[in-house]
Amino acid sequence: MSTQVTDSGPVAGLGGVPANSGHGNGDPIGVITEVHGPVVIVDCHRLPMLRQALRVDLDRETCLFEVHQHLDLRHVRAITLHRSAGLRRGLPVYDTGAPLHVPVTLACLGRLLNVFGEPLDGNLPLDPEGFRNIHAPPALLRDSTGAGAILETGIKVIDLVCPFARGGKTGLFGGAGVGKTVLIMEFMQAVASLHDGVSVFAGIGERVREGHELWHKIRKAKVLPKTLMVFGQMDESPGVRFRVGLSALTYAEYLRDTMHKEVLFLLDNVFRFVQAGSEVSSLLERMPATVGYQPTLTTEVAAMQDRIASTKQGSMTSVQAVYVPSDDMTDPAVNAILNHLDTTVILSRAQAGKGIYPSVDPLQSGSKLMDRHTLGARHFTIAEGVREHLARYKELEDIITMLGIEELAEADRKIVMRARKLQRYLTQPFATTAAHTGISGESVPLEQVLTDCDSFLTGRYDDVPEDRCYMRGAMEKPVA
Repeated sequence: MSTQVTDSGPVAGLGGVPANSGHGNGDPIGVITEVHGPVVIVDCHRLPMLRQALRVDLDRETCLFEVHQHLDLRHVRAITLHRSAGLRRGLPVYDTGAPLHVPVTLACLGRLLNVFGEPLDGNLPLDPEGFRNIHAPPALLRDSTGAGAILETGIKVIDLVCPFARGGKTGLFGGAGVGKTVLIMEFMQAVASLHDGVSVFAGIGERVREGHELWHKIRKAKVLPKTLMVFGQMDESPGVRFRVGLSALTYAEYLRDTMHKEVLFLLDNVFRFVQAGSEVSSLLERMPATVGYQPTLTTEVAAMQDRIASTKQGSMTSVQAVYVPSDDMTDPAVNAILNHLDTTVILSRAQAGKGIYPSVDPLQSGSKLMDRHTLGARHFTIAEGVREHLARYKELEDIITMLGIEELAEADRKIVMRARKLQRYLTQPFATTAAHTGISGESVPLEQVLTDCDSFLTGRYDDVPEDRCYMRGAMEKPVA
């Protein structure tokens, strides 16, 4: 008899067949009575539990549903996880006997999968060691470990002013086209090369073109063997887009508990997860809440975020791209996500407009690690010095525009010139964009960043032209 890997340990398989295979046994539990797009009403002689996976056998394929509501003692409302073409009244519905499960194995690395753990890369299906429930509870508090020291990324501006916490959660906030996906790809390369870790990428509501390009870029960057990609594409059911993040998180938990390595869990884009939840909520005829979002918004976000945790078995660090509607950071969905993060990286359209890439705003971005006792006196002092120079430059920008820099006091002129050089120094060429820019990527150790910034603040580079600070790695190559 086969086994299923669950949070409570191995249990007997359902007739030797995984729960999501579509080959359950027994009599049907009911029939379809209504079909409304991706919503199906099932008349059951035995009510299945909420989140239970149901199936219907069509002529050429199997269609899976997930139970979301009990309407009365006989009827349930379910959301389809496949296309609804071919569904009709009277079709028999079978109970798979469990929620949606995914097959898990260490051979999943290097693969491109869908929400069911089925291949999208044209290769053979996974040969699973077991199966895991995508709705597993979070790790117990006694087994969890908090965010630890800095996880270096080799990206200057992030390591300096908004460092990542090892085992923590980081959000990349920004509107469309400010570089969230590029940063995520660079993090994947950093974890693979600097920390010998593995990455799990969840593409929530990705366009087919975006997913295809990302897959090829990761292959060219030679990061794919240490990466698992799970996609729920934009043209799929809202039920799929709502659950694909949980499927990817289930794989990340498996790799964390099995490999005992640094696991980087990447979500692109968490806002589309919220949007999918809003679609599902509307389909279930719930009354919308603030700004039209689902009334269960905070609960749904928390259910995912609470599972992103490090345990005694291994470390899981999460980087999440968050689309900000109309660049409005007060949006309820953005606020719900912000509450769970350790580091906030704000990508600014104004920075991108100046040609500052990565377009991180050092004054708005921040981290819970920005503390003298955590970072050490040197790092904290230099980071605060850089922020003070950039903040003073921002205060003086209007005066400079109207009157010119010559009208400033000598001390302010010196601060402005150093701030402009620091602003350009914090730009950086990335390996993932080298084919487009023609500039090879640079990864800069934190210690070198601190040395360079200290030199800027103390005036050592006052005679260096600004253009020599732009789009480069370290100011001076460290002696080997």
